[in-house]
Amino acid sequence: MEHKTGLEDYYVIKNQKKMRFGYTTGSCAAAACKGAVTMLLGGQRLSQVDLMTPKGILLHLLLEDIKIEENAVSCAVRKDAGDDPDTTNGILVYARAEKMTGPLSAKIVIDGGIGVGRVTKAGLSQKIGEAAINPVPKAMILREAEEALDKYDYEGGLKIVISVPEGVEIAKKTFNPRLGIQGGISILGTSGIVEPMSEKALIESIRVEMKQHVSQGEEYLLITPGNYGAEYLREHMSLPFEKNIKCSNYVGETIDMAIDMGVKGILFVSHIGKFVKVAAGIMNTHSHNADARMEVLASNAIRAGAGLSCAKSILECNTTDEALEILSLEGLLKETMQEITNRIQFYLNHRSYEQILLGAVIFSNVQGYLGQTPDAAKLIDKLSVNRR
Repeated sequence: MEHKTGLEDYYVIKNQKKMRFGYTTGSCAAAACKGAVTMLLGGQRLSQVDLMTPKGILLHLLLEDIKIEENAVSCAVRKDAGDDPDTTNGILVYARAEKMTGPLSAKIVIDGGIGVGRVTKAGLSQKIGEAAINPVPKAMILREAEEALDKYDYEGGLKIVISVPEGVEIAKKTFNPRLGIQGGISILGTSGIVEPMSEKALIESIRVEMKQHVSQGEEYLLITPGNYGAEYLREHMSLPFEKNIKCSNYVGETIDMAIDMGVKGILFVSHIGKFVKVAAGIMNTHSHNADARMEVLASNAIRAGAGLSCAKSILECNTTDEALEILSLEGLLKETMQEITNRIQFYLNHRSYEQILLGAVIFSNVQGYLGQTPDAAKLIDKLSVNRR
């Protein structure tokens, strides 16, 4: 009989498909902690535990790889991310509960073992040197340990160590090294539940990285949507590459978060394929959200003096590089990019209500530098001063 986790009736519909919910590494750690502490203090072997998540969903999670020692018990819970693309899906999250005697600084000590990262930079929820176990998962782990202490009237202390053996390798595919979290993954989750294809999780990762930069005194931020922007920045601009933050498709949310944190300015360095959409006021540049690349290029080419046949040729293009080649042959590339960068500046300012200084440098992989918005020079100067 197939094991039921309690999530069988939870899903969202995306692109006419049912997408299953899953549960976080935080839920895995808390459930493993509950299992380990209950077996340690209760003396009975368990095969599963029930865990109430902050979202209000009760999970029924199996315990694996149980090891019982004289004064310690360890066990693991396997992560199920549902239908969310997640590098941690299927991994085992372990908790080891050990009895402590003698003078105690705290009745329950929670720490990270192998595969759980250590914080090496300021600006995160944890202090430098602490395990990267986020506040909500830590509170969940603590709650389960405290309830077991009360249930079994145990007067001594407990040390809970969370570990993820596969976390060392998985962490290399995450934001953690950029955030200064070394040696493993973070134990995450604010609701205990993973919702499929969660934009919230991506935006939250940007927010966390931005907060860290701001906490280190950075008033002007260097933002690239993705790898193309980062590579162009590294190879063609004399700006502090190590300070760049990737915003993916979330231009608008990035501006909003920066304003909320008191940032003074942002310079975006972007491939034309992403930022040409911003010239039409599109602040989420994912192709599923909107694609007006050729329409924006064609209309601005007309503003720059292009004829109808040129505009039609641009509209028939599949890539921005094809369209740029047409503009170059027509002798209108510079003028068209001037129109586009002016409109990018307008919509960036419109999003921010001109509360902060915003600008963008635009390039293509074929044509190279294409132009920059009117306020970009000021931001380049600010970021260059900060580097010196």
